Formats: sequence, C-alpha cells, structure tokens
Amino acid sequence: MTPHTNDPSHHTPAAGRQKVAVLGTGKIGEALLSGMIRAGWAPADLLVTARRADRAEELRGRYGVSPVGNAEAAKTADTLILAVKPQDMGALLEELAPHVGADRLVISAAAGIPTTFFEERLADGIAVVRVMPNTPVLVDEGMSVISAGRHAGETHLARTEAIFQPVGKTLRVPEKHQDAATALSGSGPAYFYYLVEAMTDAGILLGLPRAQAHDLIVQSAIGAAVMLRDSGEHPVKLREAVTSPAGTTINAIRELENHGVRAALLAALEAARDRSRELASGN
Repeated sequence: MTPHTNDPSHHTPAAGRQKVAVLGTGKIGEALLSGMIRAGWAPADLLVTARRADRAEELRGRYGVSPVGNAEAAKTADTLILAVKPQDMGALLEELAPHVGADRLVISAAAGIPTTFFEERLADGIAVVRVMPNTPVLVDEGMSVISAGRHAGETHLARTEAIFQPVGKTLRVPEKHQDAATALSGSGPAYFYYLVEAMTDAGILLGLPRAQAHDLIVQSAIGAAVMLRDSGEHPVKLREAVTSPAGTTINAIRELENHGVRAALLAALEAARDRSRELASGN
C-alpha cells in the first residue's frame, strides 16, 4: 500500500471528539501530542501521563493538555497510546487492565511487542494496533508502520493513521512484516547517520574542515532524499544520472562494490530483523 502523507486533508475530522491519552509522554509521545494539536484535536480532549510531576506540568503548560494517572487515563480515554519503554509495558498493562473496556482502542508504539501480548492481558475482544514509528517524527518527517491486531478493523486503523499522519507518513503492513519494517525504517535513521559520519571523516581525510564536510554531505543527503521522494524515478536511474563514464562517481562506486558495502547492508538489515524477532519473543 502507498504510504499516507501528512496532508491535513487525510485527517479524520471527527478525531477531536475522541478522548485520546498518551501514556508515557517522552520524546515520541510529545511529538504525537504536538502533531495531534496541530491537526485539530482540542487540548481538552487530550490526556497525558508522565512518571515525574514536573514533566506532567511542563506538558500542561506547553500544550494545555490534562495530566492524569494511568488508571484515570484508562477509565476516561477512548484511545490509549502506550508509548512507554518495552521493558515497562508488562507492568503498565497490569495497572491498566481493570479499567480498559473492550470498546477502547489501544495503540502500542513499543518496539518488538506483538499485539497478542496486549490482547492476552486486556479485555476480551479489545482492538489493538501496533505502530513502529521512527525518530524523524520529532521533525514531522517520520515513517510509522501500522499493523492491526485480531480485533482491530478499518475504523481503528483510520483513527491510528489520523494520529500519526501529522508527524510524517504511515504505511499499513501485516504484523508478520513488522520485524522487517523495524529493520528498515525503525532503525533506518541510524544507518544514514552512520553513513554521514563516515563520509564526514572521508572529507576530513581529503583536506576539508569538519564543518564544511558536514554541510556538504548533509545538504547532498537532503537533496537526494527529496529527489527520491518527488521524482518517482528508480534509485538506479538517479544514480546513473550522476555516474559519468570514466568519471569520479564510478570510481567511487567500484570501491564500494569491491569492499562489499551492498552485501554488508543486506547482512546488517537481516541482523536487525532477527534481533527484532528475538525482542518480540521476550529475549
């Protein structure tokens, strides 16, 4: 399925009538909160929980939302977004279970935890949607991969998309593909940061000051990403447009191939996928 954009026309107009609670409002949770408000949710319909009272008050002052406890959020909200760390999820569900009815929507933004983990611990028939966002949601350029649990239908998926679209794009996949999506987009930003770091070191080796090398690479990365997104061209065609016969680019690409960079990327993403599977199994 083609990813959904963050065009406001895609947002659900009635979303503001739903009460939404973000449980565990760290960086990702706050990014979602900010995006929902920009997309038209009324702050009065948004609840937040935080471990520290000062953090809760900071969110109230910044967004006009209501800080509450976990139990109150579970009793009050129509949609619960669980954005705590994976290792804290079991304890949170134990606290929420007595208060969450089967008519609620539970959205998990925790890496590696399958929807069955929630379905087994909450009310029978509850709708659970699993989402794997990545850190560019902090700058409204995220990629959020969405999978439905056994009892989640179109309405639940649409409501989830309305929450995540203001901070980037969304893509629905069967849950069996979540580990692959985690390897590609969940961990993906780190691969690009790693590449920029290495290219910056190369620029220094070639005699450029670090700041200049950084600026050259970052702007090249932004330009290349926009061309990939907006041109509709295959990356091979875009690469070939830069690769002149006997030129500088083809010499560089030959060295990348000689050093097995493509094979290393394939192996790296397989390793990330496998680790995601291990996390999902509780290891």
